[in-house]
Amino acid sequence: MFKKLLEDKDDHGEQKEKGFFLGGLMAILGLCSLGFAGCGKEPAEAPAQEPDETLLVNTDSGGERGAAIEFDHKLGEYEPLKDEYNFYFTYKIVHPWWDAVAIGMEDAAKQYEEMGIIINYEYLAPSVVSARDQIRRMEDASERGFDVIGVDVADVDVIAPVINELIEEGHKVMTFSSSDAAREDGCERIAYVGNTHNYEDGMQLTEALCEKLAYSGKVAILVGTKEAPCHEDRALGAQDVIAQYPDMEIVEIAYDDDNVENAYKLTKAFLEEHQDLAGIVCCNMSNPVGAARAVVGAGREDKIVIVGMDHDQEALRYLRDGIIYALGVQDCYSIGFDTVQVAIKIADGHLPGDEYPEKTEETTIIVYQDGAAEMLQVLYGELN
Repeated sequence: MFKKLLEDKDDHGEQKEKGFFLGGLMAILGLCSLGFAGCGKEPAEAPAQEPDETLLVNTDSGGERGAAIEFDHKLGEYEPLKDEYNFYFTYKIVHPWWDAVAIGMEDAAKQYEEMGIIINYEYLAPSVVSARDQIRRMEDASERGFDVIGVDVADVDVIAPVINELIEEGHKVMTFSSSDAAREDGCERIAYVGNTHNYEDGMQLTEALCEKLAYSGKVAILVGTKEAPCHEDRALGAQDVIAQYPDMEIVEIAYDDDNVENAYKLTKAFLEEHQDLAGIVCCNMSNPVGAARAVVGAGREDKIVIVGMDHDQEALRYLRDGIIYALGVQDCYSIGFDTVQVAIKIADGHLPGDEYPEKTEETTIIVYQDGAAEMLQVLYGELN
């Protein structure tokens, strides 16, 4: 058997269960039998027809199609040197986005188990993003003898020196998920698995917004967590695109701490302050939901163009209904699956090279209204 620790503790030391929201996907993959946290609850009803193992979505309004999420991963040909591994993974915040990453990890662990290889791992995060908390977790993990420590970096300037210290002490540290601390940042982490193009994602989403607005109008940007590399890079990409068009203006940039309620309140303030606001760029998975709720509440859904990130169920419904214009969906499943494979190679002493790259790049696909229903069906079992 392999072990997963998918709970965290609140400020009073009480354990909190992190239930998985991808009911339809879990039904497809048969993961409830593997002991996931939250599987005691009734999953969402699976689609009536067997879905494809690759989710195809429209990547532009003209109907071009591409793979958004790959579910049919198989382990590579690499043969692990040991029959048991112990990993520690910590990420920025307890959030459904990282639950989806965990599903990919779990599927990889199951496939290794079928080969007779046990993967023990802990997968933990705080309820509020904190670089200091992340340091505490890393230091604690370093005293417990894990084969590899994996980090989704909360703040490059704060976390990179700690990673370097752990590397100097002989620990094997990688980064994963959405935020890297790269060599060019002065970080000596061994490798990274995840989104390597957050800046480009922000640019692509914002270009879609600008085109929809005929390259004229006032725009607000909801960033997410201050100093989180993925959120900051997307916001920078958005700003650089808007700067190209003289008839477009950024009127507000605000941080919502990757929290739906904060995004809702900030968007309400945008709408009150800027009656002629034309668009909102959302740089994480929470803020498209908060922004859409506020826009609908103000009755301005026909006047505001919203673009944002990822596959939140409510956000996909807003996309389907035309309230959100476009979402950039990352392949979280592949991130989790590939993170486990790379961690094994790192644990076996391999450095980036022939066995794996320094950066394993995962995909982002821009999804429009005509791709939303298909994604809701595959991920959540929604048929309407």
